[in-house]
Amino acid sequence: MSSLASLPLKRFSTCEISDALIKIGLPHGGHIPDIRMISPQSGSTRICGPAYTVQMVMKSDTTSPSLTAHFVDTAPEGSVIVIDAPPHAKNAVWGGLMTAGAKARGALGVIISGRCRDIAEHREAGFPVFSRGQSTLGQSPFTRPSAVNIPLIISPQGVSGNDPEAFPAVRIEPGDWLIADEDGVVCVPTGLAAKVAELADKGRQIDVKCMEDLVAGEGIQETFKKHRGK
Repeated sequence: MSSLASLPLKRFSTCEISDALIKIGLPHGGHIPDIRMISPQSGSTRICGPAYTVQMVMKSDTTSPSLTAHFVDTAPEGSVIVIDAPPHAKNAVWGGLMTAGAKARGALGVIISGRCRDIAEHREAGFPVFSRGQSTLGQSPFTRPSAVNIPLIISPQGVSGNDPEAFPAVRIEPGDWLIADEDGVVCVPTGLAAKVAELADKGRQIDVKCMEDLVAGEGIQETFKKHRGK
């Protein structure tokens, strides 16, 4: 996978990209809630690349398929590994040895709807890890990888499917653009990347004008109406 196509999106923060996706009409703005930067510790880190998706299941699940190769070994260079673990699993599905393997293969980082461990090792390696939390427990004997390069549907933590006010789930297709920084994680569908970059650039220019006026002492309401039209 080439990272050249991601360069227009990589210029923008996750906040700018979410604003653009909201304008396009995506109700979740591409935002995957409850996932935060674990490694590295630098707030300036931003990753942007095509998704290489991994579905985890509980080890007790004997009906789901099994992989013939470790998913880290098949991660393409320049990809962002996206792992979806069972929401009730309390173990980590990513550790220091996986970071070493992924970094050696040129993966850009990992985004986990689940838990990681060996935080110091990730930070020492300077490898970007984003997750919902951490655990002292390893993957075995709790969970196992079942499939790669399949669509993932990731919901916020603790959300019931029967709640009409619930924040919508995000569908991630293999190859969709994943952008992650200290503000959070955003998914941009492949076909929307160019439009998102265009709208994010326009939004940035407007915000620059707003900031100039606010620093000069103008009020928020007046400034927003002048530049944002509301």
